[in-house]
This record gives sequence, C-alpha cells and structure tokens, in this order.
Amino acid sequence: MIRTIYRNNKGNFSTDIPEAHWKIALQDKGGLFWIDMGGEPEARVKSVLADVFHFHPLAIDDALQKAATPKIDDWGDYVYVVAHSVTFDLKTYDLETYEVDTFLGKNFLVTYHKHPLASADRVWKAAQRNETYLSRGADYLLYNILDTLAADYMPLVDTLDDAIDHMEDAIFQNSGRALLNNIFSVKRAVLRLRRIIIPQREVMNRLARDTYSVVDQSERIYFRDVYDHYVRLADVNDTLRDLVGGALDTYLSVSSNRTNEIMKVLTVFSAMFLPISFVAGFFGMNFELLPWPSLAFLIAGLAVMAIVPLIMWWWFKRQEWI
Repeated sequence: MIRTIYRNNKGNFSTDIPEAHWKIALQDKGGLFWIDMGGEPEARVKSVLADVFHFHPLAIDDALQKAATPKIDDWGDYVYVVAHSVTFDLKTYDLETYEVDTFLGKNFLVTYHKHPLASADRVWKAAQRNETYLSRGADYLLYNILDTLAADYMPLVDTLDDAIDHMEDAIFQNSGRALLNNIFSVKRAVLRLRRIIIPQREVMNRLARDTYSVVDQSERIYFRDVYDHYVRLADVNDTLRDLVGGALDTYLSVSSNRTNEIMKVLTVFSAMFLPISFVAGFFGMNFELLPWPSLAFLIAGLAVMAIVPLIMWWWFKRQEWI
C-alpha cells in the first residue's frame, strides 16, 4: 500500500496524491511531501526511490535489504535512517524486529516498511488532525515517528519484566525442562532487544548532535528527547538481563538442591538395606549341625532384620539427616 500526504507552501494539504503529481510536489521547496510505502513489492519500491526521488543506488539497496542493526547515513541532500520496531509473543517468548527505512529531505519524507507499522499509522492520523505535524517540516514529522516508535518499546519491556516475574515464581513450583527453555528464550529476547536499542540510541544521538543539512537546529532538541528514551530503555534492558540471569541461577540452584534431596533419600534407604542384606546372607547359610530348631533361628533372623533398620532410622532422625 502506498499513501501520500502533501502540504503546499500555502498551508493546504491533501492525501492520496496521484503519482503524476509526485514530482510536482517535490519541486515545491516550501511544501512537504510524505510518502509511506508498506508491504509493497520490492520492484515497485525501487522504481519509486530511483525514478521519483533519485536516491543513490547504494541507499536504495540498503533499503530493500534487511539491515541487522539501526543506522544513519548522510547523503547530503537527504539522510537515510534505519530504525526497528519490536514485538514480543508472551506465549512463545519470541521477539521479532521489523525494519522501517526512512529518507529525510528538506521538503519530503519517505518511509518504507514491509510489515504494518503502528507508529507510522498513528502519526499519519495525527498529521491529518493537527496541522503542526506538517507545518513544522519533514524533520519534525520524522521525530514524531521515531518518538512513537520509542514509546512502543515500553509496553514490551514491561511484558518481559512480567514474564521474568512469572518464571521466578514458577521455579519453586516446577523445575521442568519446559521452564528452562522459557528462561533461555526470554534471555535471548533480552539480548536481542539490547542489540537493537543500543544502535538505535546512537542513531538518535547523531540526529540530535551532528549537523545535517536537512535537520534544523531548532528541531535537534526533539531528537535528543528520543535519545533520552533509549537511554532509559538501555538501563531497563540491563536490569532485565540481570533479572533473567538471576532467574537462571536460581533455577540451577533449586534443581541442584532437589537432586541432592533425592540422592540423600536414596542414600538413606541404601544404608538401611545394607544390614538387612548382611543378616539375610548370614542367616541364609547352611546351619544344619546347630542344635537350635530352625523355626527359632528363622524368627531370630527376622527380628534382627526388622530391628536394625528401625534403629538406623531413629539414628538418622536424631542426627537430622532426614
């Protein structure tokens, strides 16, 4: 889907501009043209980026290929920014990242994403209700998209925190393999989130501090605000990493203690059966030449076999071994 918003130099704006008028909108230096492409075929996206906006082939290739980490490139007349949105499935504990590629010019903004982007949708709707989003320029419009994108990280971080809390409670009730797999899944999600937050934080830092021809000096402070969001997210992510590491250590400790308890019980029972085995072997020998009757001999043997384990059980309890 391709959708467009165009605000001319007189302050009038319209949506869904015909493709034949796109180049005319770009020639309006006092206007603003935003084109958002979501889920479009790569051939169609490449045609728009190359034929309409005349972006550098390397920048176009970067946009069409999936980038592992966020980044920012300065191409003089425009800036290419790669950011990521994230989702977390509480049932499978899988964290997914979705790339959004943006081209920021003095009077235009191009956003491209293969999957639906909630932050772009919200800013799109807000821009049609509030003229400020468009009147302050393309850099302010980009700030709102990136700020909304950063705000979407907080519910995900809270979900990860709740998942770790549930795991910590479950450790003392069930230490099965499924729980261990969930702990490792959350640990991978936290580490993967860190590999996104840290580079994205640096992208915001560069937008706030570096000099770009397409970013006004007065608008840099807004990107610094987004940078502060990612600084807090990085701190929270470090806390989550410590929590999930602590949960894993607790799991291993509880599992070790349970194994020790099992081994202790088995050892106690093995020790109790040692004298029984000895007595059974001793009284099982051939004593045909002995004077006492065999029935009395059998009763004595059974009595010893019953009394000795009871004495050992009493001794173990007294020593608090069981």
